[in-house]
Amino acid sequence: MNSLQTLFGIEYPLIQAPMAGVQLHGLAAAVSNAGALGSLPGAMLAPAALAEELGKLRAATDKPYNVNFFAHTNPKPDAVREDRWHRALSPYYEEFGVDTSSITAGPGRQPFSPAVADLLEEFKPKVVSFHFGLPAPELMQRVRSWGSRIIASATTVEEAKWLAERGVDAIIAQGVEAGGHRGIFLSGDLTTQVGTFCLVPQIVRAVKLPVIATGGIVDANGVAAAMALGAAGVQVGTAYMLCPEAITSALHRAALKSERARHTALTNLFTGRPARGIVNRAMRELGPISSEAPEFPLATSGIAPLRAKAEAAGRDDFTSMWAGQNPDGCKEIPAADLTRELVAGLRMSGSR
Repeated sequence: MNSLQTLFGIEYPLIQAPMAGVQLHGLAAAVSNAGALGSLPGAMLAPAALAEELGKLRAATDKPYNVNFFAHTNPKPDAVREDRWHRALSPYYEEFGVDTSSITAGPGRQPFSPAVADLLEEFKPKVVSFHFGLPAPELMQRVRSWGSRIIASATTVEEAKWLAERGVDAIIAQGVEAGGHRGIFLSGDLTTQVGTFCLVPQIVRAVKLPVIATGGIVDANGVAAAMALGAAGVQVGTAYMLCPEAITSALHRAALKSERARHTALTNLFTGRPARGIVNRAMRELGPISSEAPEFPLATSGIAPLRAKAEAAGRDDFTSMWAGQNPDGCKEIPAADLTRELVAGLRMSGSR
């Protein structure tokens, strides 16, 4: 039996990527009930909302599931940099009638904390995953004490070794094709970021842990290819974004179904950290990477009012439409059906 199946108590070594903003418990439950590992993104949920979603997830499935959190350190607000950011956005504030005096700096995404651990302990999820490194050792130990498995993202061999040294149970090898935030954490140098099918075999050789491939994998052929390179399993995100169980917005769905979905870029405009999304007006006019954007997650507050104004007018000019480089797998079918299609790739590779 595949080691991921043993570790996580799942039927298939397939993980639905946690995707904040486009899913809640419904998608995670559907995937878990289909025999794979559904994931709930917890980083953007306030404590009360997280508790509610976890309760609903537990009620919707008796199968294992993953809960995902960020492990960043919140920076101190920098008034000078905030001012530069607001000045860079000032033509848009004027265009959309945004009152800049109403914008307050502050993080929109919180890292895993003792308070969150207190809440999570009641649910004892089978898997807890982290992005941007790992939380403090004492928090890691708390998670382990419940019997939960810990997995985390690596975007380089060096990050994979760092995670392995700190005792994770498996490593997610995140290729540069992946949608959403890069898990990069040991360096900010984007030239270190490589494709999934380069990264996976490198990490497989470098660590003695199960490696989960993610990035650009959207169908059975991609699953089989990743497994052939030594992956113990795969994580799929973008392909699930059109499923009825996802809460992907109408604007985001429309973009995913259009030719625009073939034009993505890494951008720090929306949060302050590089993340892959469909190119829109902000990314074209400001450039996808801006030195003016405050550190993650402080860039969010400056662009949020523009997003709200544009979306109210039916426009995605300032919307972070996260998506991977391969939109072909996006299908408007139930998540369970998509999961079964992906599982066919495991059979092709001889894993099932």
